[in-house]
Amino acid sequence: MQVALAADHAGFFLKEKAKEFLQEKGFTVKDFGTYSEEAVDYPDLAAKAARAVQQGECTYGILFCGTGVGVSIAANKLRGIRAACCTDCYTAAMAREHNDANVLALGTRVTGPGLAMRIIEVFVQTPFAGGRHLARLEKIRILEEKEL
Repeated sequence: MQVALAADHAGFFLKEKAKEFLQEKGFTVKDFGTYSEEAVDYPDLAAKAARAVQQGECTYGILFCGTGVGVSIAANKLRGIRAACCTDCYTAAMAREHNDANVLALGTRVTGPGLAMRIIEVFVQTPFAGGRHLARLEKIRILEEKEL
């Protein structure tokens, strides 16, 4: 399984920790930057990683910024991307199980590294439940068709 990573300068440190963590777990990681703590604009980097998911190059994306909110908003502008900003393991599990989220957004300033790695692990290991949730995803797809 290949995972796309991207971060702005605030999320750089946590992205690097996540890259190491995922590689130790056997995941292939595609790093879309940033590669330092020098200031960059999060929409540019979030879009690169989300496009890799959108185009099927990566199974999941994991994005980092100060709060996770900015990168999730940017990623959700791409058709077919369901980015969830998660601050706990339960939310990450529900984002996958009920919403088939394909991008996880985390905030370096609100989530410590230990918890962030647990959230990532839950996110990538939780399957989509399907069933009654499929009709809701179809409604989201229809909204995208009308609005994007």
